[in-house]
Amino acid sequence: MLLPKERLNKVFSEEKVDRPPCICPGGMMNMVTAELMEEVGICFPEAHTNARMMADLAAAVYEKGCFENYGVPFCMTIEAENLGAKVDLGTSFYEPHVVEYAITSVKEWDRLAAVNSRQGRADVVVEAIKLLKAKRNDVPIVGNITGPISMASSLMEPVVFYKELRKNNAKAHEFMEFVTNQLIAFAKRQIEAGADIIAISDPSGTGEILGPKPFEEFAVKYINKIIDSIQSENKQTIVHICGQMRKVYAGVAKIKSDVLSFDSIVSMKEARENLGDRLLMGNISTYAIEFGEPGKIALLTERCVGDGVNIISPACGLGMKSPLKNVKSILETLTKGAANSDA
Repeated sequence: MLLPKERLNKVFSEEKVDRPPCICPGGMMNMVTAELMEEVGICFPEAHTNARMMADLAAAVYEKGCFENYGVPFCMTIEAENLGAKVDLGTSFYEPHVVEYAITSVKEWDRLAAVNSRQGRADVVVEAIKLLKAKRNDVPIVGNITGPISMASSLMEPVVFYKELRKNNAKAHEFMEFVTNQLIAFAKRQIEAGADIIAISDPSGTGEILGPKPFEEFAVKYINKIIDSIQSENKQTIVHICGQMRKVYAGVAKIKSDVLSFDSIVSMKEARENLGDRLLMGNISTYAIEFGEPGKIALLTERCVGDGVNIISPACGLGMKSPLKNVKSILETLTKGAANSDA
């Protein structure tokens, strides 16, 4: 039987595996639930600011049989906070979120340049990765960064930001270049600390919000700049895009990521038809995981496997109140399926 890191590496290398890996990257796709925290005695918001607690909570996700990876951090506010946005760290039932923006227009982006990007919770994440790296070497560590559109729209009012992509196009590109460079720096720090894979989640960079042309002009362009930098370090990438894909498959196909991940609204069979032999990850409904039953989760898992999904994962992370029995049902279904096929 393959070890988790070995199995995932084989999928990235497009080699045959006994079954699809089952992962939940972290970041926007947070894999921690209130029930898990209660079981291991580590809680939010404390785990967002303490490297040992962050590492131990990430390790518990694997040790309790939920997913086959470590993943940190557990939110997507760290980069924006380091650049001046104010963040509410949340509770055990809701995740950190921006409560005050750093700037009011893309024309003000140069006010952000003097901020020290190596301070605050970014350092907590880096230290947590080092602790996870020292723990064991057979479990893949997924580091996480916010996608460039989502990062930019966490620094200023999103509605204004989207309008200014057209209204102040040149300044918008300057802003996006700056944001992208900050994200690259954070990704490289995670790689240096021991991250095996970097996941990039850009829920605000959807084709539905941007439209096909701006999606390619802003989302695809700057995501690919990040990917090029990460792949130059010989590390793999996962890119998650939210929303419906029908109008932007042509743009999505230009994203250079090793793996593409989609939300549950996307038919993975349709994604396979449009994206050919690209490696796909997803996309068990987070609503079903939180409010359904293990049997329903098992059926959704089997459907994803049947649709040719290479890596099985929740569509967009987990609701904090998701029952552990439902979360564990994904991996249990995969391992039972592999055992039955061997019998």
